[in-house]
Amino acid sequence: MLKEIYIQNLAVIKEAVIPLNNRLNIFTGETGAGKSILINGINAVLGQRCTKDIVRTGCDKAVITALFTELSAEVCEKLDELGISHDGDEMTVTREISADGGSVSRINHRTASAALLKEIGALLINIHGQHDNQILLDSDKHLQILDDFGGDDTLLNEYRVTFRELQHTARKLGELKKQEQNRIERSRYLSEIIDDIGELELREGEDEELEKEYETAKNSEKTLIAIKNAVSAITGEEAANDMIVSAETEIAQYTDNSTKLSELYERLSAAEIELADISSELEAFADKVELDGQRLEYLGTRLGSINKLKRKYATDCEGLVKLYDDACRETMQLESAGGEIKALAEKRDELLHKVTEQAKALYEYRGQVAERFTKRVTDELEFLNMAGVIIAVRHEKGKLTVNGMDTVKFLISANRGEEPKPISKIASGGELSRIMLALKSVIADKDSIPTMIFDEIDTGVSGKAAQKIGIKLREIGKVRQVICVTHLSQIAVMADNHLLIEKQIVKDRTETHVMQLDMEGRVAEIARIMGGEDPSALMLDNARAEIAKAAEL
Repeated sequence: MLKEIYIQNLAVIKEAVIPLNNRLNIFTGETGAGKSILINGINAVLGQRCTKDIVRTGCDKAVITALFTELSAEVCEKLDELGISHDGDEMTVTREISADGGSVSRINHRTASAALLKEIGALLINIHGQHDNQILLDSDKHLQILDDFGGDDTLLNEYRVTFRELQHTARKLGELKKQEQNRIERSRYLSEIIDDIGELELREGEDEELEKEYETAKNSEKTLIAIKNAVSAITGEEAANDMIVSAETEIAQYTDNSTKLSELYERLSAAEIELADISSELEAFADKVELDGQRLEYLGTRLGSINKLKRKYATDCEGLVKLYDDACRETMQLESAGGEIKALAEKRDELLHKVTEQAKALYEYRGQVAERFTKRVTDELEFLNMAGVIIAVRHEKGKLTVNGMDTVKFLISANRGEEPKPISKIASGGELSRIMLALKSVIADKDSIPTMIFDEIDTGVSGKAAQKIGIKLREIGKVRQVICVTHLSQIAVMADNHLLIEKQIVKDRTETHVMQLDMEGRVAEIARIMGGEDPSALMLDNARAEIAKAAEL
């Protein structure tokens, strides 16, 4: 709950320490005294947007600090998640707004963003002002109110899990179907690649091997002629070998007389043998050279096909092999994508059936809740001096959404016997306030947020109706901390903690002070609300009597 608020330099509030208890806290004061500033201060520590205009004139910054105690498990879990310590289940939230427009926020002295304040603040306080009555006029909010009253969100949570899975499946299926045309075109292109390249059964580097073989085959005839001429030069008439033999014969008879000549003779003999061996190897090589015209034609045709594909796909032989392998692999993936579409379509149909059945169960449950809701709210309205008003719930089936198939709209009949009509066409401002209070009353014990703030919920009401509102606020205060700003004595007398907001002139400057009232202070304030400034003794006695009477209720 909100234990204490400290405010410094916020508009006309120079400094204020505001103590609160865990029941019904009432703020009163003259019009313009600064009650709205108090609500603005609370909004600031809840992370709402602030402007530099709220900083007190002449000051560098405004500071608002709120002390929260008895933190709920949900809040503690959130703080643990953020790594923020909270010894003794206490938490301070501070917001500093600079005169230059900047702001700094802290949770337990640790810097936090305004977005984080808003997230945690939503777990701590609900502020209900006059604008919240618009919730009653917005039928989109009625389903949430009905679910809050029901209190059991098991069916809704189960439905949402299935619904979101259905959404995900349908979205993925839609994406795959959109890709289907591209898939078909891509498949055609890949098939062309596979047909073009696959027919050749290429190997990496094959083109280079074929080029070499083709060049060799193309020049084989010239090669044979060259070998024949070379052999003839070695072994034919007046060939090299015969000349060497002649040279040997000429110097053979003189080798015994000269060591040097003997060595040269040996070299000539070796040359003769080497030339004879070369000639033999050339003839052997010539026997292996084939003059195969068919092979030459095959090589030329295959090389032409390979080069044509290399030009078509702008790559080399290795690139063609990779292109073929990739096309085969991608084709398999595209074929499996077609199977995935079929599987997803079947899954979507199964989920659609399941979510429809869950929606029907949720619809039945909400129908039962709606019956209890109308009775409870009608009873509350009767208590709030609206005995002739009957609230009804128009509950119909619609299309499937994340909230089910239900469409819910609250209707009221201002007079018995009249057909219920939309609230926006029937209710006045005062009636809206009481209807909203009735709704908050029936869901108060189901709401996990510990603090409820009502800003001028008494708008448009007076007399007995105002007294009933005060009684109802006190009842809610038994299960939730309630903070209420009011102008009516019938509500103020119900306070468990009464605080006065008033303006004072201090050194020629206006300051708003917040004071916790004792009994005599309460009597004086209630008398002022009832009869204006300088209340008579009779008015003071009346105020004291009203406070005593309220205590007995």
